[in-house]
Amino acid sequence: MNDAYTPDLGADAEVDATGLNCPMPLLKAKLALNQLVSGAVLKVTATDAGSQRDFRAFARLAGHTLVREEEDAGVFRYWLRKA
Repeated sequence: MNDAYTPDLGADAEVDATGLNCPMPLLKAKLALNQLVSGAVLKVTATDAGSQRDFRAFARLAGHTLVREEEDAGVFRYWLRKA
């Protein structure tokens, strides 16, 4: 991704899964997505490096869109748009 300009995606809801290990970040995200309407964006913050693989696969398999992902000093952020 090009980091020269990063628009603020905003989010309809946020999940803080920092300090949690697999599968908890994904589980917390799934529970939060269940509460959102189609098209809403969920922002997830996690520190588990395995979450990158998990969120990519989850979005693909569940039909959600992984709008953006970023990593900064071991903190991973994901923006998922609910299908």
